[in-house]
Amino acid sequence: MVEFVLPNDTNTHGNVLGGRVMHWIDLAAALSAMRFSGCAMVTASVDELHFLGPVHLGETAVLQAEVTQAWHTSVEVQVHVHAEDMRTGVRRPTTTAYLTFAALDEKGRPTPVPPIKLRTPAEERRSREADVRRARRQESRRRVLKEAGIGK
Repeated sequence: MVEFVLPNDTNTHGNVLGGRVMHWIDLAAALSAMRFSGCAMVTASVDELHFLGPVHLGETAVLQAEVTQAWHTSVEVQVHVHAEDMRTGVRRPTTTAYLTFAALDEKGRPTPVPPIKLRTPAEERRSREADVRRARRQESRRRVLKEAGIGK
């Protein structure tokens, strides 16, 4: 996904607002998750979102999203954002994030997603790392629900 950075997207320093980048990340990840699963997906969590540098007014934000793991009714998507100078084509990394999406059927209930097809050692490594992140997310969710008086 590519976004051209306009004045309405920026702060007083001429850099894209962090919230705008987060919005673009969510959209790119959702598109990736829906293409992978073939069904409606909703954002369940965002983690390890890191701003590495700004995207400036007049540059393009290039977002690359990839499903890293699929579980029964959810998927993890990794997103990388790069700033690109359109005159030179030079890109630099600006943001990374992992998002989890839940698959829903037409009645809004959880529905299964297809298994991920791992073709390379790098994909297998990313899949194992996604399983570790999932375990951390689940533990964090249990803690948050408990603190909110919602969970056990």
